[in-house]
Amino acid sequence: MKKRSMKLCLLILVFALAMPAAVFAAVEPTPAPGPAPSSQTPNANLAPSARSAILMDADSGTVIYEKNSHAKLPPASITKVMTMLLIMEALDDGKIKLTDKVQTSEYAASMGGSQIFLEPGEEMTVDDMIKGIALASGNDASVAMAEKLAGTEQQFVTMMNERAQQLGMNDTQFSNPNGLPVANHYSSAHDIAVMSRELLKHSEVTKYTGLYQDYLRKSSEKPFWLVNTNKLVRFYSGADGLKTGFTSEAKYCLSATAKRDNMRVIAVVMGEPDTKTRNAEVSQMFDYTFAQYMNHSLIQEGESMGTLHIEKGTAPELPLVAKHTYSVLLKKGSQTKDIRYELKIDGPLKAPIQIGQPIGKLVVYQGDQVLKQFDVDAPLSVERAGWWKLLKRSFTGLFA
Repeated sequence: MKKRSMKLCLLILVFALAMPAAVFAAVEPTPAPGPAPSSQTPNANLAPSARSAILMDADSGTVIYEKNSHAKLPPASITKVMTMLLIMEALDDGKIKLTDKVQTSEYAASMGGSQIFLEPGEEMTVDDMIKGIALASGNDASVAMAEKLAGTEQQFVTMMNERAQQLGMNDTQFSNPNGLPVANHYSSAHDIAVMSRELLKHSEVTKYTGLYQDYLRKSSEKPFWLVNTNKLVRFYSGADGLKTGFTSEAKYCLSATAKRDNMRVIAVVMGEPDTKTRNAEVSQMFDYTFAQYMNHSLIQEGESMGTLHIEKGTAPELPLVAKHTYSVLLKKGSQTKDIRYELKIDGPLKAPIQIGQPIGKLVVYQGDQVLKQFDVDAPLSVERAGWWKLLKRSFTGLFA
């Protein structure tokens, strides 16, 4: 009888092992259909004159509308969005300060096109250089800052392309920091929206891009008047950025952003025939979004998202604080009462951990369906603890 029972158990075990693993896997929630892209709406013929375009919710990254959004095209001065992003990240990392002086090289001063007319050897603060880039689209200021951050323009271009790869900008190749025409320099409306969204995580950037006018060299005999090349910041309610672009090859381009209430939108158009059409079509894209959609906030910037437990790290725990607002885009009138979120960490986390390292996801549900997933990165670096520290920690745990 015992032998029969053992044989039966063995048969059940063999049968179980032979079955596909999927049979025993937990059933994952199925993604819920997000807001339907307006490109599927017959009446939403947005940016008809643009060669390519995209409309994106800045908080969630949800694409609302797109048209040839992955076409590789010359981005002209919209290139400077990446230049400004690297400047803002350097400020955050403490590598430079707004009050630092930037000396202009002969090479930087030789740039043509849009410029703030820097003289070789002239010094300006980082703060003024950013104004020169954001408002006047200064090609000379862009190169001066590139040399300040990386030593050479070419090394800065390497940094630009590395950052583009980190952001998943697969349609992009940079060859300079200012967008002047050159071989192998291209991007797409999609990639420009991605880097614009990343730049907007540095909320202080709109203090520059949202200005309509300002001055450089204020204390000199010849103050230089800056007027924003993006006229929407003056004429469209809520617009506060981001970057214009024009060359004869690229035509008229714009990466624009506007915020109303708790909703920020990014609109990118490339290859528009003139500034009037460009501004009118971007305004229409904004109007469409603010009329049709709303944002449902989940976590506000600065709020606690929980605590990370780090194995064998110099710090056993790491507080996780929201670096930006987390929200989901919904059609106006949508139900929100059953929307919830969970923080799912790719655990266990073991030191060493690098700042910015992907560590998990914030998963947003409506009922049992997944609405959105956000990548979550490590807020700080944590080195591996030495054996003596780990030993002391073990003893502390035993007698706690």
